Amino acid sequence: MQLEIRPDPAEVGRARQWARSRLAGLGIEADEPLAETLVLLVSELVTNAVVHTGRPAVLRLSLPGTVEETAQEAEADESATVRLEVADTSSRAPVPRCVGSDATGGRGLALVDCLADRWGWNAEGSGKSIWCELDRCSQAGEGAAVAYGGGLSAYEDLAFEAV
Repeated sequence: MQLEIRPDPAEVGRARQWARSRLAGLGIEADEPLAETLVLLVSELVTNAVVHTGRPAVLRLSLPGTVEETAQEAEADESATVRLEVADTSSRAPVPRCVGSDATGGRGLALVDCLADRWGWNAEGSGKSIWCELDRCSQAGEGAAVAYGGGLSAYEDLAFEAV
């Protein structure tokens, strides 16, 4: 499933709301760690696309379960993976940048790195797609603590800018 994103900062809130509604349709409660993390990742990746490209983008979610599958069956699949992608028309790859501890931005992809089980980017047509995956059975671990300032990150003051 996908959502067209206009190059407008207000789209970030709309994208979060859309993602929450899709999760609720699969029986994933809004206060489940998976849902909270996924919504945060949607926010970060859509913000990067809107702010750094100024062009339309597409948010894609691949969620465990199907319309035919019941919520109970989806919950039983502990190995299910949720995949989030944001595709834009900028061909520039995500590039690392250093930000100081007082900076108010510049940590989006470092946060994605800490919270997602996997992430990366691919060339897509004349643009790119930045993606991340969350395994439904994963527990919030050290990555979440680092992302919220509670541990050491391999990146320390190095953050990523998606352009």
